[in-house]
Amino acid sequence: MRKYFITGLLILVPLAITAWVLNLVISTMDQSLLLVPERWQPKALFGYDIPGLGTILTVLVVFLTGLLTSNLVGNYVVRVWEKVLQRIPIVNSLYGSVKQVSDTLFSSSGNAFRKAVLVPYPHANSWTIAFLTGVPGGDVKNHLVGDFVSVYVPTTPNPTSGFFLMMARSDVVELDMSVDAALKYIVSMGVVAPEAAKE
Repeated sequence: MRKYFITGLLILVPLAITAWVLNLVISTMDQSLLLVPERWQPKALFGYDIPGLGTILTVLVVFLTGLLTSNLVGNYVVRVWEKVLQRIPIVNSLYGSVKQVSDTLFSSSGNAFRKAVLVPYPHANSWTIAFLTGVPGGDVKNHLVGDFVSVYVPTTPNPTSGFFLMMARSDVVELDMSVDAALKYIVSMGVVAPEAAKE
């Protein structure tokens, strides 16, 4: 009896969590319909809401924005818009910081999470997986003696939160493991072990 119950859990729990996450993402993206005039919303046109329509609208807006800004005229408009934002106090620093992070994370030439590494954390006798993000810069590097690297240590099971650390390169062990495999390993709390590297 217990065996069948556990087998059922192993099948249904991942399905339930996947459905919950998809529902959360879709319902969040559906909020973009609030930007559409009320008379054009599905409730006014058809008498009921259409789940997922806002998601399609969001994806379409993102795609069209990328399409329109990838040509010369679009680039010019974006540059003018950014110059305007740079002249607004508070907004300029916030927008600049967010833009730098998003450019690093989403750009095809970005260097975010370039390598999975093993680091001693939270103390010398305990190890965890982290991601190499670069090297310390600005005035920070003037106060660090030796060769240091910047790493991001994600939390489990939610890797979107974590800690930014600067560590001596000699303390960081590069892993023969893809970033995707390392993320799966972290999210699964070590249950889904990556395949051993082939000799």
